[in-house]
Amino acid sequence: MPEGAASAGEDRSEVRIAPLPVDERDDATNELLDKVGPGRDLNLFTTLVRHQRLFRRWLPLCGGLLSGKLSARDRELLILRTADRCGAAYEWAHHLVFAADAGMTSEEVDRVRAGAGADGWTELESALIRSADELHDECEISASTWSVLAAHYDQEQLIEVPMVVGHYHMVAFAARSFGVRIEPAYRPHAVPHVVE
Repeated sequence: MPEGAASAGEDRSEVRIAPLPVDERDDATNELLDKVGPGRDLNLFTTLVRHQRLFRRWLPLCGGLLSGKLSARDRELLILRTADRCGAAYEWAHHLVFAADAGMTSEEVDRVRAGAGADGWTELESALIRSADELHDECEISASTWSVLAAHYDQEQLIEVPMVVGHYHMVAFAARSFGVRIEPAYRPHAVPHVVE
């Protein structure tokens, strides 16, 4: 993680673009937020919706990746490792909930932070975490990691791996740059951590 960057559990940047208050939302804004579903009032969405045209085009990609061909567990391994490597507190806190829904235990979440070499991962799980690291550090999945992924996944799943990691880098960049605050209900999940 870059020197001086917040860890995945910290929320210390200033708010640069605030969420759009309810009393400032017009019908078009509310219609867009309704597409989000139950999370419509989360700070990330109510901040990004200030750019309606972009928000309208981003939502289908976000939804497509969250309901893609990767299993929920595999997707959350990628997202949590990306959030941790990016020091993305908002992303980390929210995706702990998704990870629990996907059957991940708190021990496994701790293991995500320990990295691909931690004891207990399957060959595929280790390759997924390594993929997130390699994309973060080198912008490419190595040949050895790719060969493990290719032994387990079809082409659509292989396409999704770097797309998921790349998408959640973008979300991390935006949330951290805008100073998006973690909602109080999610703060207990944001445990401080620094990636070595």
